[in-house]
Amino acid sequence: MESEGKAGSEADRRFPCPSCGADLRFQPGEGRLLCDHCGHTEALASPPAASGAIPETAFRRGIEAELPAAETEEKRLSHCPNCGADIAFDPGLHAMECPFCATPVVADPGTRRQIRPKGVAPFLVTQDEAHQAMSRWLGSLWFAPSGLVDYARKGRRLEGIYLPFWTFDARTRSDYTGRRGTVYYTERPVTVRDQAGRTRTEMRREQQIRWMPVSGRVARDFDDVLVAASRSMPASHGAALAPWDLTRLEPYQPEYLAGFRSETYSVTLDEGMDEARAVMDRTIERDIRFDIGGDRQQITSVDTEVSGVTFKHVLLPAWTAAYRFRGRSFSFVVNAQTGKVSGDRPWSGVKIAAAVGLLALVIGAGLWIGQDPDRALATLRGLIGR
Repeated sequence: MESEGKAGSEADRRFPCPSCGADLRFQPGEGRLLCDHCGHTEALASPPAASGAIPETAFRRGIEAELPAAETEEKRLSHCPNCGADIAFDPGLHAMECPFCATPVVADPGTRRQIRPKGVAPFLVTQDEAHQAMSRWLGSLWFAPSGLVDYARKGRRLEGIYLPFWTFDARTRSDYTGRRGTVYYTERPVTVRDQAGRTRTEMRREQQIRWMPVSGRVARDFDDVLVAASRSMPASHGAALAPWDLTRLEPYQPEYLAGFRSETYSVTLDEGMDEARAVMDRTIERDIRFDIGGDRQQITSVDTEVSGVTFKHVLLPAWTAAYRFRGRSFSFVVNAQTGKVSGDRPWSGVKIAAAVGLLALVIGAGLWIGQDPDRALATLRGLIGR
C-alpha cells in the first residue's frame, strides 16, 4: 500500500481503513494492518530498500547537519517534566499521560526537526502476551504491595511505544604498551608457635609474579554498537531488556507505527557516539589483555585510531505501563521482541515487617530448643524488640 495515499504525510502515522474509514493499526507478529472496527486487513508493501541492508550515514554528515531533507522530519513533541521523555504527538491530540511515568503532559505548540529513523524493529509480542509476561514478573516479586500488584495486573492496559536508539559502526586500530605477568611460586622457611609455646619450622609457599614489558597492536571492526537515544528509561531497565535482535530491523515505514506511540531521541548524535566509544574502549581493553597473554596483564597506554564511523537512527518496540500509586510513580517495560520484563521494584513495608517478625520467631524457637529456656526467652525478646 502507498503511504502517501493513506496518510498524507509520514508524520501523521494514521492510515484510514478503505472499508469504513476507521484508523488501521499494525498487528504485532503478523506484518499487516488491521481495522479493529470492521476487521479489514492490509499487508505492508516492501520498500525498495528491503532487498538489501539498511543504509548507514556518515557520522560527520550527521554532526555537521549536512543531511538532506529526506533524511530529516518535523516532529510535534512534548517534553515530560518528570522523566524527561520526548513523546511524539498524533495530529489532533493535545494532552496525554507520559507512557513512562504517568505524568500529564501537553503538546508543545511548535515542531522540531530531527533525524529520521532508518530502521524499525516491528512488534512481535502482542499486548496480551506482554500483559501475561508482566503478571508473571509481578507474581515472582517478594514483598511487593498487594494493592499495587492487583492494580498493575487489572487496572491499567499496556501501551505500545517505539524507543529511539542509535547504532554505530567503526574501524579501530589500537597501539598499546603494558606488561605481561607470569605467576610462579617460591618456598621459604617460617617459624610458627603452637598453643603450648613450642616452635617449629615449616615451609610456606608464596606466589610471585615475573613481569615483562610488552607492546603491540589490536584491530577490531565494530558493527551496530547500540546506544539508547533517550534517558527517560533508567539504565537498569534498558540493560535488563537486552539483548535486542537487530537482525529483525526493517527499513523504516510509518505503517509500522500505526496504532503505537513513539519516543523521539533526546540524546544527541555526538553524545551517543561518546557512549558508543565507551563500549568500544571496554571491548578494545579486553582485546589487548587477550593479546598480551600470560597470567596477569597491565596496560600502561592505549592509542586508538577510529575511522569510517557511520550511524543509524532506529526504533525498537516495547510495551509500557506507568501509573501513580499511593503518591509514587511506578513503571514497567516489556521488550516487544522477546517478552523480557523490567520495572520499578515496589516494596511493602508491612510484608517486610511481618517477614522480619516471622524470622525472629523461627530463630528464637531454635535458640529455645538448643539452650537454657531463660536465656532463650531473653534472646527472643531482644530479637523481636519486646
